[in-house]
Amino acid sequence: MTLFLVLIVVKLTNIQYAEGDKYRSLSEQLTLRNDTIFANRGNVFSDDGSLLATSMSQYEIRMDAYTVDANVFKKNIRSLSVELSKMLGNTASYWERKIKKARNTKNRYLFITRKLGYNDYIKIKKFPIFNLGMYKGGFIAEQTTVRAHPLGKVAERTIGYDDYRGAPGIEGAYRGYLKGKHGWRMKQKIAKGQWKPINDNNEREPVDGKDIVTTIDINIQDIAHHSLLRQLEYYNAEHGCVVVMETKTGEIKAISNLGINSVGKYYEKRNYAIYESHEPGSAFKLMSMVAALESGAIDTSIIVDTGKGRYKMHGRYIHDSKRGGYGKISAARALEVSSNIGFARLIDENFEKTPEKFINILKRMHLNEPLGLPIKGEGNPEIPSPGDKKWSKNALPSIAYGYNLRLTPLQTLTFYNAIANNGEMVKPKFVKEIRSRNKYVKRFDKEIIDSQICSKETIDKVQEILKNVVIRGTGIKLYDKNFSMAGKTGTARTEYWMPDWELNKRYISSFTGYFPAENPKYSCIVVIHKPDLKKGYYGADVSGPVFKDIAHKIYTSNHIINKIGVDMPNFASVQNNFNSYYTKSNKEFNSIPNVMGMAAMDAIPLLENIGLKVSSKGEGKVKEQSINAGEKLIKGVTIVLKTI
Repeated sequence: MTLFLVLIVVKLTNIQYAEGDKYRSLSEQLTLRNDTIFANRGNVFSDDGSLLATSMSQYEIRMDAYTVDANVFKKNIRSLSVELSKMLGNTASYWERKIKKARNTKNRYLFITRKLGYNDYIKIKKFPIFNLGMYKGGFIAEQTTVRAHPLGKVAERTIGYDDYRGAPGIEGAYRGYLKGKHGWRMKQKIAKGQWKPINDNNEREPVDGKDIVTTIDINIQDIAHHSLLRQLEYYNAEHGCVVVMETKTGEIKAISNLGINSVGKYYEKRNYAIYESHEPGSAFKLMSMVAALESGAIDTSIIVDTGKGRYKMHGRYIHDSKRGGYGKISAARALEVSSNIGFARLIDENFEKTPEKFINILKRMHLNEPLGLPIKGEGNPEIPSPGDKKWSKNALPSIAYGYNLRLTPLQTLTFYNAIANNGEMVKPKFVKEIRSRNKYVKRFDKEIIDSQICSKETIDKVQEILKNVVIRGTGIKLYDKNFSMAGKTGTARTEYWMPDWELNKRYISSFTGYFPAENPKYSCIVVIHKPDLKKGYYGADVSGPVFKDIAHKIYTSNHIINKIGVDMPNFASVQNNFNSYYTKSNKEFNSIPNVMGMAAMDAIPLLENIGLKVSSKGEGKVKEQSINAGEKLIKGVTIVLKTI
């Protein structure tokens, strides 16, 4: 027994001195840990400072009921219970019983509530007992952040996200600016699976991410989204997209991508405008015309015989949409009426022996190059050349009217925008600048892909033809004497290689153009896949009305009409919106705030964070609120916002 006792003493001495540091470190590892405090991601704003995406702080509140001094507890438990009842519901007696039970059972991590907004968090900190802090009042608050899109599903794929689903869109492309730097806080294990902060203060404070100011105009975005949605629903189409670009700068003012789900509802499924390359069909005839004019092989007045609408070339038939054909027409007229035969003959007969000359001009105009967008997932364009696997005798005439090649909608629009911009091809731009609160960090200037994609003479000729497409060509249904538009219809077969195509024909309908025709402010493309053939499938019928609707509403919108013909506003308005929003969102309210004139996506989270339920009718800026500013704030009451 004596020997055994000596061995125990030796072992204890060894543990205490020789191995003490090791076991103390192991103990701390098991009972202490550094808990990451995730930084708030930066906000994503529209061009006028309205919120498109933001990180909202949420708090989980718990209580160490055992640590509170007995006299303090006895004196203030009723008052605390009354305040909790007012904020969180349930009776004061319910809260009193719950907290007393937790104290009796020595519960040091009693759950109170979660998903508490910042303003309510500030209030609950001031409640009796809680106002004494962590050690004397047992108040424990753990902060988390959630990403919110005030516009909902509108432009969701372009705004994007950066989480377990990947990093598409603006959120993914600019993640380095948005993510910020995480902080950390020391916590101690107090029970199985439960960790309590050791100190009131963080060991290292998180640094919030920087903000992104996009080029998106929420009014144009709203117009484009709903115009596309209505047309998709009417034609029971599979999916579609629309993009509105500012001609001079390349700024994307609106982009909407809608696909149908299993229950027949449309939502932002994929970013079709950026990733989906397909055969553009008749929309490509503009590119063919420009290349042929630039080569000097033809002029717009040259006559081509389209016959009776059916022509055999290299062993296969080419058809025009008009029964009986167009006969002998000029090259300009062939583009106006979108004659497949006319373009197949014009290009094949002039470039059959030197096809590389025609293809090289297309490539010189960057039609075989991706745009190099910061947003990932851009589809690759495809223009085959002689010697490629896809090349055959029929390759050249097929390319002439938009087959045997692939482009994305945004790549097609970029070319049309260059024509509208008198030959200057600009890179599509989604972001104006990076900001850190009210300070500029980085600005993104206009990027020029090519200062002159073709001669001014060619530009003048095709601009006139594109106007005539709407006045007297395939786009005549879109003509309106009150304002001018220019563009090109597109109707392309898709999946025609499938064995069931004759029984189940599928088409892609498009319209690409710009407005006003004389001094273009905006260019726009509308692409709709697989409309119901019983209702129609031609580009002028399916996609053209969306283009016209967007142009109409931009012209007649009070917000937009002031911009036509004038320079874009400077960032003073953005600065004012930033200052206004941050001032209001950080203020503690005892009465109903005035949100008139605020963007709905700013007003809604502000009102919800102070305890109101919000019902919003429409999108845009608030023009009317159902509860007047200055009235007493009563939590849980519904306030209705009407917007313009």
